Amino acid sequence: MQDSILLSVKNLKKSYGNHKAVDDISFDIKKGTIFGLLGPNGAGKSTLLRMVTGIFHQDSGEILMGDKPFDGLQHTDLIGYMPEERGLYKKMKVGEHILYLAKLKGLKGDVATQKAKYWVERLQMGSWWNKKVEDLSKGMSQKLQFVATVIHDPKLLILDEPFSGLDPVNANVIKEEIFRLAKEGTTIIFSTHRMEQVEEICDQIILVNLGKKLLDGSVNEVKQQFKEHIFSVATNENIASMPDFVTILESGPRNIRFQVSEDGMPNRVLSHLIAQNNPIHSFQEHLPSLNDIFIKLVGTSPTARPFEAI
Repeated sequence: MQDSILLSVKNLKKSYGNHKAVDDISFDIKKGTIFGLLGPNGAGKSTLLRMVTGIFHQDSGEILMGDKPFDGLQHTDLIGYMPEERGLYKKMKVGEHILYLAKLKGLKGDVATQKAKYWVERLQMGSWWNKKVEDLSKGMSQKLQFVATVIHDPKLLILDEPFSGLDPVNANVIKEEIFRLAKEGTTIIFSTHRMEQVEEICDQIILVNLGKKLLDGSVNEVKQQFKEHIFSVATNENIASMPDFVTILESGPRNIRFQVSEDGMPNRVLSHLIAQNNPIHSFQEHLPSLNDIFIKLVGTSPTARPFEAI
């Protein structure tokens, strides 16, 4: 099991004076996982990431990269970090900018050029190689930042709002690259305010608030944990009646959205409808969205400041 873990955080604590920024947080991230780190401003996410990247030292607890204690000097080159606030040199040309950052990450001459050309062509930026960074659109700057982040083949990739400024076509290009990198073994920490992106992209999530971990698990596990036993049924004929233990939430002649209080009750509803000779067109459970769960736990919407991921 331990061989499958890339990053392990154990009982991590960090305080600033009397303020506990990170208060006894633990989690594991498996290799090749897309991991969502979520929470409102002041939750402790930035402090967590600064410890994971070696910028800050923890007061107590342990960070392991694989099975070895994290060492900022030794492990930094294994990490690629794309912050929400971009750090590009506007007067440089796109090609020389990528090569400069690639060499900072330890890539040499021909290898740096080869990888730079590969990524520029892959993301359809070839015609911009000799253009200045200041001439790029926000979306194209985003793609440049992505290339600079992944060019050294990091084992741990941290992406903060990677789709910001991208049109739907280019957003899909980056999304497919994220999926491909994860499939090939890259471990990704993903951040976005768009909870529908979290549901679509992330394998596992952690929610922190006020320095503490509120939940940790796969997206499906989290949604199952907060399910409210809400179902809907649709038939080809009018539904004559429903059992007494059903609370009707929405009702139409052939569609009913309802709630029950226990796991076994939906089967009893289905048996009741079959006994009435109702031909069932669909019968499905409605799990809460991550957006709803986070509002319930944190008390504010993830798409409205100050709520944000990482």
